[in-house]
Amino acid sequence: MNPSHIEHIGIAVENLNSAIDFYEKIFGLKCYNIEDLPEQKVRTGFFLVGQTKIELLESTDPEGPVAKFIEKRGEGIHHIAFAVEAIEEKLKFAENSGVRLIDTVPRRGAEGLQIAFLHPKSTFGVLMELCENKHCSLPTAPCQLPT
Repeated sequence: MNPSHIEHIGIAVENLNSAIDFYEKIFGLKCYNIEDLPEQKVRTGFFLVGQTKIELLESTDPEGPVAKFIEKRGEGIHHIAFAVEAIEEKLKFAENSGVRLIDTVPRRGAEGLQIAFLHPKSTFGVLMELCENKHCSLPTAPCQLPT
C-alpha cells in the first residue's frame, strides 16, 4: 500500500469540549477545526502534532459507531488513519489480499478527505482507515468552540 504517513489517530471521547480543553491545557496544542459529520453520527475536533493529526471523536447519536465503541471499550484510541494515493486501488489491493473491508468504496470524511475503513478482524484488532486528500494543506486557523 505504501502510505506516505500516518494521517491521523482517531480517539473516541464522551465529551468533545472537555477533551479539547485537556489537549490545549496539558499539551499546549491548539484545536484548529471542529466538524459535524451527520452521516457518520460524529462530531470531530482536530489537533496537529508535526505532520500527524489527532482527531477527537464524539458521538452525536447513542446508536452511532463511536457511541457503541465507547460502550464496549471505553474512551480511547479508536483508529489509525494512513494517508494514501489512489485509495480505490488500495482498497482493491487490500480486498484481493484477503483483508475484510468495512467500506468497499471511499466515502467523504472529515476535512473533505476520501476515506475507507479496513475491518479490525483482518488487521490484528486495529481499526484502520485509508485517507486520500488531493488538495492537502496544513491547517492554521484555531477552531471555535460552540458556547
